[in-house]
Amino acid sequence: MNTTRSHRAVRSRRRRAAAALVGVGAVTLSGVLWSTASGSPVSSVRVHGGTVDVPVNGGTAQVRVDSLAVSARTSGTAGLTLSAPAAGSLGTPGPVSVRDGSAHWTYPASGLSVTAGAEQGRLKVDVRGTKDGSTLSWPVTGTDTAASQVQMPIGDGLGVPVADHWWNTASDGLAGHTYDMTADLSMPLWGYTLGHRGVSYLVPQPAGTKLGFTSVGKRLRATGVHTFSTRADTTDYTVTFALTSPSPVAPAQDYRSWLASHGGLVTLKQKIAANPNVARLLGAFHAYTWGTARTAQGVQQMRSLGFTRMWLGYDADGDPMTADAVAAAKKAGYLVGPYDSWANGQDPKTADASTSAWPSPVYPDYCVHQADGSVLAGFHDRGCYLSSQAFAQSESKDHFLAQRTRQMTANGADSYFLDVDAAGELYDDYSPAHPMNQRQDEANRLARMGTLSGKDKLVLGSESAGSWASPVIDFSHGSETPVADGLWPLEKDKATFGGYAPQGAPAVYFKPVTLSADLTKAMFDPAYRIPLYETALHDSQVNLDRWELSYTKFPALEKTRALLAVLYDTPLNLVLDGPTLTSQGKQLAALQRYFAPLHEAAATEPMTAFRRVTSDGSVQQSVFGNGTLRVTANFGSKPYGSLPAGCVDATLRTDHHTRRLCPGTL
Repeated sequence: MNTTRSHRAVRSRRRRAAAALVGVGAVTLSGVLWSTASGSPVSSVRVHGGTVDVPVNGGTAQVRVDSLAVSARTSGTAGLTLSAPAAGSLGTPGPVSVRDGSAHWTYPASGLSVTAGAEQGRLKVDVRGTKDGSTLSWPVTGTDTAASQVQMPIGDGLGVPVADHWWNTASDGLAGHTYDMTADLSMPLWGYTLGHRGVSYLVPQPAGTKLGFTSVGKRLRATGVHTFSTRADTTDYTVTFALTSPSPVAPAQDYRSWLASHGGLVTLKQKIAANPNVARLLGAFHAYTWGTARTAQGVQQMRSLGFTRMWLGYDADGDPMTADAVAAAKKAGYLVGPYDSWANGQDPKTADASTSAWPSPVYPDYCVHQADGSVLAGFHDRGCYLSSQAFAQSESKDHFLAQRTRQMTANGADSYFLDVDAAGELYDDYSPAHPMNQRQDEANRLARMGTLSGKDKLVLGSESAGSWASPVIDFSHGSETPVADGLWPLEKDKATFGGYAPQGAPAVYFKPVTLSADLTKAMFDPAYRIPLYETALHDSQVNLDRWELSYTKFPALEKTRALLAVLYDTPLNLVLDGPTLTSQGKQLAALQRYFAPLHEAAATEPMTAFRRVTSDGSVQQSVFGNGTLRVTANFGSKPYGSLPAGCVDATLRTDHHTRRLCPGTL
């Protein structure tokens, strides 16, 4: 399985004749916005004194024409700084025009043209760049003195105090890190809490955009950096700004609203209607199986232990689940799926993984080529990464992907785990035979994943899925995990983390590990974890931790991870073999049986509320749907009212009593 880091529909506009032109600092000019519902004027964009005023939900956004600085006037505040001026010189702006309800101007020296207006209550700023390879460092956020917390969609999400010393200085903190908005973030957004308000920043098409963190005055700032490129199809850069509540999950609520209004939200209810087998995910824990856990007898043992719903996966190690084992799993109500990857190719004569061996001429003809003509080395520098464009061009004739799918599901498997396809590490391919940019790569992957989950009716999962892939997948292994950089060298340390031996129970999965204090803080500390991804997509796909970070991999963190799973209504990801079923099966089955009715009731409902009940975040609450499920988790060391430390209370709307879980007592 791949352990590399899972690291973007340009909008065209009709341009009409200018209604009016004014120089910066000239007289006020208004352009009327119209309500699409009533057809009546609802607000106006004004240009005055070098500032563009844009009405937004909650107040008025103000954009400085000379610098792209953005502020907001709201009731009850003296004003908020949403962005400092763009870093670097933009040059002298040209005249401003107002038409179609938006303000337009240019920076001739920089080759930039800007449009600022309102869209569905947000400030929307479009920047088009005509100088290939030029960059724009903007917006510059977190500069308001009222900024108290920054929200980042790393995995499910992190909410970090901007003045926290550790996050400003530690190697696994935020300061000094730059995140590719497709490769490193699960959603193309970030946010800040500013006093009693919040602000959400959304980059709808994030290709070519990175988000960099710096520590200024011991406080975290985040700056978007966009590169304009014709080949990469990134000549347009759009950022929306939304005034929100101070809730730590407000940026995700804003993004969910944006997705729903742009056709990007496909729910589990819709997916179940299209493929009833998807319903088997509801209430299921997931497990990668080894040894006897892959056999019919192993499946029967799981059932006898009390596992009511399971997704069972198996590695491509030459020993797949047999047809009898798959039949037993289906009879038990479980889903079964092989691990596969369409991203790596090696010489079939020497390939060290069956998923990397393809019929001629896939290797080496389909290899991704870099700008200098060299081949892009594949997983762990073995073979090469394969071009989705090369497959797309040949599939109607050669059917390599369809043949692979038939081969992998010949045992009757009704699910499929396609490694990295939904992850954000997209590729540019400079091969003359199959040229591709990252946006084309994304489109190709969406199409082929859509074939698996749509035409082939397989319950489809992938690794650390970016939100762009949500419409075509059903589950994601890794979207819950806020991976810190320090994890990768730990995983490469086989003596500590474990390697791929022994054959039937590789230590990389089964060897218990104690995480360092820094990695524990960066990845699993409830004081910093926030459910951004779940807030946006809980009722769209089922999300879990990464496959190599199974529930039992970190024994010291099991209680915390169990509470997080219930609080977020997300399954645990397990690794099972015969000895594990014997020694831990009873405890794990008890966890699954507690979780199952909660997830069966609420998995198809949105996460509608989340809050930290106590100031230190030791007690947290979540709500799904219109009260379908309510959860209170106590991560602390002291009781909270009647809720003991280390326990969680969950209540379904139909319950007459609270369901309590204290994982440490199982």
